[in-house]
Amino acid sequence: MRDTLREKIIAVCDKKILTKGETVGLSFYAFFANQNDDPALLMEAATWWIQTHRLDHFEKALKIKQLVMAGL
Repeated sequence: MRDTLREKIIAVCDKKILTKGETVGLSFYAFFANQNDDPALLMEAATWWIQTHRLDHFEKALKIKQLVMAGL
């Protein structure tokens, strides 16, 4: 995963956790605007989420942040 995506995921997770609490869930779409301007980055996130980790559509932000920070 490229560093820009890693940083974006951590920032979004931190914001969601801060505003909604540690039990907040999100999908990989949470890291992108409604009109995606970077399809390659979206596909990288989708591949990491769906193929690599076989995560459900919605997962806890805390879990996603921990996976990303661990480099998994």
